Amino acid sequence: MKLIDGKKIALKIKDEIKDQVYKMIELGEKPPHLAAVIVGNDGASLTYVGSKVKSCKQVGFNSTLITLPENISENELLYEVDKLNKNNDIDGFIVQLPLPKHIDENKVTLSINPNKDVDGFHPSNFGKMALGMKSFIPATPFGIIELLDRYQIKTSGKHTVVIGRSSIVGRPISILMNSKGKSGDSTVTVVHSRTKNIKDYIKSADILISALGVPDFVKKEMVKDGVVVIDVGITRVIDENSEKGYVIKGDVDFESVKDKASYITPVPGGVGPMTIAMLLKNTLLSRSINS
Repeated sequence: MKLIDGKKIALKIKDEIKDQVYKMIELGEKPPHLAAVIVGNDGASLTYVGSKVKSCKQVGFNSTLITLPENISENELLYEVDKLNKNNDIDGFIVQLPLPKHIDENKVTLSINPNKDVDGFHPSNFGKMALGMKSFIPATPFGIIELLDRYQIKTSGKHTVVIGRSSIVGRPISILMNSKGKSGDSTVTVVHSRTKNIKDYIKSADILISALGVPDFVKKEMVKDGVVVIDVGITRVIDENSEKGYVIKGDVDFESVKDKASYITPVPGGVGPMTIAMLLKNTLLSRSINS
């Protein structure tokens, strides 16, 4: 078993981006500028956005954090998005999800300028990705592809099983794994909560990508020897013996599955750090598009 160290690869990517930013500044160009919009006071979202801002500083990006009240109206939020669309100093921006229930997330996503949509959620970018065109790729699937590539894990001709069909991870990664080119060319099966005999599909996987959100769902008897495991799940599980009062669990029962896997990502420290690194990479791309 070989551990896929997402934290190590993410740091390497950040160093690569930092070098590119340094060269920009040497040429008299302005560094990339990422803005993040957060609505309300959700603890997990605040922590995540805080990490993004910190990472911007590490690589030399400019960053702007816009915090808005929980009770902001949909029209007021759309106005803030429009200001960012028109602000030439901002290369790319994100609106942190989830949003309060009274706001239509799809409407907000559609209002973002596709050329500044570094989350890669706008239908224009999603469609380009599906057609194999250059676009912003959602950060987590982008990170998975990068991990497979940097660990030189063969995907061509392999059977990839994706657990979960969300528009953030499951659907885009299924498209990317099936696409021609880098870390693609595999045969993909997507399973979900309505799939019958789900364990049979999982057992057939050469590469298993789980984005279900159910801690320790995948057990050792559900996978075959030599499987490559990419665990996207991240769930807080109450643990009175932990200092924080909880532990972070993935979808895969790591301790039992690791002995059967050829490669496996840990949780935390696997896919998670790559998500922020690839958001930075998208922001670098937005800088070239919008300059």
